Amino acid sequence: MQFIDQAVIFVKAGNGGNGAISFRREKYVPKGGPDGGNGGNGGNVIIRADRQLGTLLDFRYKRNYKAENGDHGRGKGQTGKTGADTVLKVPCGTIIMDGGHKRLLADLVRDGDEVVVASGGRGGRGNQEFATATNQAPRIAEPGTPGGECELLLELKLIADVGLVGFPNAGKSTLISVVSAAKPKIADYPFTTLTPNLGIVRFAEGKSFTLADMPGLLKGAHLGKGLGIQFLRHIERTRVLVFLIEAISEDPKRDYEILLNELASYNPIMTKKPKIVVLTKIDLFEENSLKRLKRLSFGKRIPVVQISSVTRTGLQPLLEEMWRALQAES
Repeated sequence: MQFIDQAVIFVKAGNGGNGAISFRREKYVPKGGPDGGNGGNGGNVIIRADRQLGTLLDFRYKRNYKAENGDHGRGKGQTGKTGADTVLKVPCGTIIMDGGHKRLLADLVRDGDEVVVASGGRGGRGNQEFATATNQAPRIAEPGTPGGECELLLELKLIADVGLVGFPNAGKSTLISVVSAAKPKIADYPFTTLTPNLGIVRFAEGKSFTLADMPGLLKGAHLGKGLGIQFLRHIERTRVLVFLIEAISEDPKRDYEILLNELASYNPIMTKKPKIVVLTKIDLFEENSLKRLKRLSFGKRIPVVQISSVTRTGLQPLLEEMWRALQAES
């Protein structure tokens, strides 16, 4: 299924029904009083989070949504039927911005979270509402008011416990494929991963967490280079950041600093998250070279784990570090 993480839609709530002008017509009552009913209210447009969904794809094919109008009032004091709401379902983690993309309207994180994005118009009053002691036969009624309408930007930010951060081809897809049931595309060239992948890691009996494999990050990503902003948007939600750096890199510490700087340039808060550094592809190293890697430090209280997803070396210690970091954040 194609992954879509942004969509622009237009929503229109239902108009309120008009109030009615009517008079009682009963036998032996030639001059009955007013009995025009009120119009029904228009339906609302509601956006609701649904954990069963994982993409905004449907909103690429249909962009205009309208709720039902309220019915007009009728004689005999009958109020018009209220218009039906239109409920749009989106994945958990969807944020809703106004058409100018300047104001956050809602952040729907949990299943069932919802927001009214366009309110239905109010039904107009029928002429029975205007009867007074001095005007017992009013011939006026109110029209219904229009329903609200607006353009919205929907933007999905994935929700994961652990996010994998690294340059293209650092081994993120391979790692998620061996520690979870996720099956991302894997190949030996940059940008194999073009969309985020989510996997469930079963750490132990009754213990599991979600792991996100994101598209590779490049220097200048916060300016939109490569898959830049698309990637950084999703990593904001994660609780723990795992930096994957190729052990065969000429300068692993410099690679880490570049990645950290990109996160800080996009949103400084992200650098405050718990971090784990993972040196990948150690199966390509001789024993003497591995000893040199063990001396590398990336900062105080930042665990460093060496792994090979191909030979499964170091995977259990890495999962233990991930779980430990998540428990510390709970």
